[in-house]
Amino acid sequence: MATLGGAVIAIAGTVLADRLRTRQEQGRGLGALRREVYIDFISAAGTAHTRLRELAQDPHPSLDREAASRAALADARIYEVRERLFIDAAAPVAAAGQAMFEQLRALRRAVAAGALLSQPRFHDVYHPYIASVWDYRVAVRDELEGRSLSPGVFGWADWDGRERCSLCRTGGSAGTERRPFSSSA
Repeated sequence: MATLGGAVIAIAGTVLADRLRTRQEQGRGLGALRREVYIDFISAAGTAHTRLRELAQDPHPSLDREAASRAALADARIYEVRERLFIDAAAPVAAAGQAMFEQLRALRRAVAAGALLSQPRFHDVYHPYIASVWDYRVAVRDELEGRSLSPGVFGWADWDGRERCSLCRTGGSAGTERRPFSSSA
């Protein structure tokens, strides 16, 4: 009887150890999957953002800004990656990603309406977008690594970049042709 009891305990221990190992492997797999989706999402947003900035530097009146700005988001595959984000992300990251996406769409609408990089109306939507990008990064970092990040780490007062933006710092006027900021987010 003692032998049978010992065998049951040994088998139960093996099953428990195997179950714990499987959970850890699944957790690592989910973490890797999420990390990939999180990077894909911010990369797609970055590609769309870069294209929107390029459009905002082109004052040519014959440019179909509506079509070009829509294509900037579609070509970056942001819509596809956003769906993957909603499926695979933890809720706080999905929420931060959706907020970032909404700010990107506001930037797209401003560019479609003719806002140029050197104009305050561009910056009125650009800086909230940049803040939302950082909010997303913070949410991802917190979820994947449990580490916080604040603007002060970089010597900044806020995430939105206005303090580093030459146009916003100097209260630049519409129609100036200088590049509005020196850092990219």
